Amino acid sequence: MQFSSLLGHTREILSRIQQSDKPADSLIDSFFRTRKYLGSHDRKFIAETTYGTLRHLRKCQTLVAVAAGKGTGGFSSTDTVLLWIVTYLSRVEVSQHPDEAVLSPLLESENARNALGSFLAHLKDADPESDDPVQDLANEYSIPDWLAKKFREEYGPEESRRLCESLNIPAPLNLRVNTLKASPEECMARLRSEGIETSRTKMSEVGLIVSKRTNMFRIPAFKNGFFEVQDEGSQLLGVLVDPRPVWKVLDACAGAGGKTLHMAAIMKNRGEIVASDINTQRLSELRKRARRAGAFNIRVMTSEELQDQERFRQAFDVVFIDAPCSGLGTLRRNPGLKWTVTEESVRELCAKQLRIMEAHALFVKDQGVMYYATCSLLHEENQAVIAAFLDRHPEFTPVDLTATAGKAGLASQVVDGSFFLYPHKEGTDGFFCGAIQRRTPESASE
Repeated sequence: MQFSSLLGHTREILSRIQQSDKPADSLIDSFFRTRKYLGSHDRKFIAETTYGTLRHLRKCQTLVAVAAGKGTGGFSSTDTVLLWIVTYLSRVEVSQHPDEAVLSPLLESENARNALGSFLAHLKDADPESDDPVQDLANEYSIPDWLAKKFREEYGPEESRRLCESLNIPAPLNLRVNTLKASPEECMARLRSEGIETSRTKMSEVGLIVSKRTNMFRIPAFKNGFFEVQDEGSQLLGVLVDPRPVWKVLDACAGAGGKTLHMAAIMKNRGEIVASDINTQRLSELRKRARRAGAFNIRVMTSEELQDQERFRQAFDVVFIDAPCSGLGTLRRNPGLKWTVTEESVRELCAKQLRIMEAHALFVKDQGVMYYATCSLLHEENQAVIAAFLDRHPEFTPVDLTATAGKAGLASQVVDGSFFLYPHKEGTDGFFCGAIQRRTPESASE
């Protein structure tokens, strides 16, 4: 397909993403399903360009605006060619500039082609820096002003830059080996026989890194349940909980069950895991995944069904809450989120997170532990939610996760008793996990 047509398809997808609250990856998949004529190379170009534009959109637009303001003549911020330039810049180092030989043929009028040379010359010298450090951070790493402000306040000027830079680097493709069916070595050998090379992850003992991106859901090893696609950081949450084979575990926001399946493998298909969620469609997917994985110690039910079960009150050794959150820790793989998450939506999520903790606290047995986890990078969705819960529930006390994490060699990821993962430090998605324990007056005095 011609370059101009590829960019046209890319612009159409970008427009859909910007007008929708659905994840970019689902919109891209839907777009491709309705356009069977696109070949694999076309799809790769369009997808990579779309993600690149979402990652670097604001910086590109800032560079273009600065250059356009220097008297290029014939261009405005709404010209199609500027959108092409933004798209092009998103695919290269944003300090570079487009090749005139590539872009000129895309312009129909001679005046536009003549103006392009002047524009590109100014683009080389464009300096988007301002006297406002928040604006500079937002422009440099293409994030909204409100998020740049929060990052600087919470992480400081230097670490916030390192964090933002890491969030614009595409995430690796990680797998979690299903140890109910294979060891990591056996899974690697199986994948190699199917033409896929992998290496071991640094922190997760059951994690693999796929060397070359491919559709892992189509290969026989996946269909036979040898692995799940799961970020290394997400895998470490299951390791942190370390559920014992004799325990009763409640995965209260199980979704499609990525962490549920990992805990089932850790428990060696013993004990009992109750997986609940409000989304019946995702629970249906969990059931399919559990059958494929050979995980038989999982009971699936809706959140409403769970609340009606009196026998589950104060019955679980562990209640694990992977709370719905802003998802800002996953921007490496979901760059469109930064343009849909707002300060208001974060405030609404925090209120929802607290309600979820309170709704499931009654299922924690005496001396049982509730784990609260998010893939957010914001204090208000993490430590602040647990603090608000503890203010209302004196029967719970904080649990320091240092010793638990230390058993898995993860003690350095614990700060002030809670567990943190960052893309600029560990190379994973961003995660938080805190723990609290129910202590009745009788058990507290023991």
